[in-house]
Amino acid sequence: MSAQLEPAWRLHPMRAEHLPEVLAIETASYDFPWTEGIFRDCLRVGYSAWVVTDRDDAVLAYALMSMAAGEAHILNLCVAASQRRRGLAQFLLRHLIMVARAAAVNLVLLEVRKSNLAARALYAGFGFRPLGERRGYYPAHGGREDALVLGLDLT
Repeated sequence: MSAQLEPAWRLHPMRAEHLPEVLAIETASYDFPWTEGIFRDCLRVGYSAWVVTDRDDAVLAYALMSMAAGEAHILNLCVAASQRRRGLAQFLLRHLIMVARAAAVNLVLLEVRKSNLAARALYAGFGFRPLGERRGYYPAHGGREDALVLGLDLT
């Protein structure tokens, strides 16, 4: 008989002290990463910002979401490359949806690169549906890439 232990993940509100590790994950994950200033601005204005850490308080993943007027907008959700395919993205997304419901949000929105098939599958699995496209939304090598706008109805 073998036993599978649950991962020892801890969810915390993101703080400025987390930013060095968040930025390391961000820059390793994206060709066009967010800057420290963007993260600091998100924290300053009070966006719903979260990190998942391990038992040693090392940041494994993070997510940021804005909420206003009955809508939420998932701005960034990222998992460290070494931690992918372990359920962290689902864990964080489930939490964001719970936070949105608690805030009486009716619609959760996000943009995703058309080429990001893994993220598109994640969001589809949670019931996000395509609402439209934003042409040239993301920077890309040699030009711009379109984004799909996805929405999840919480009503």
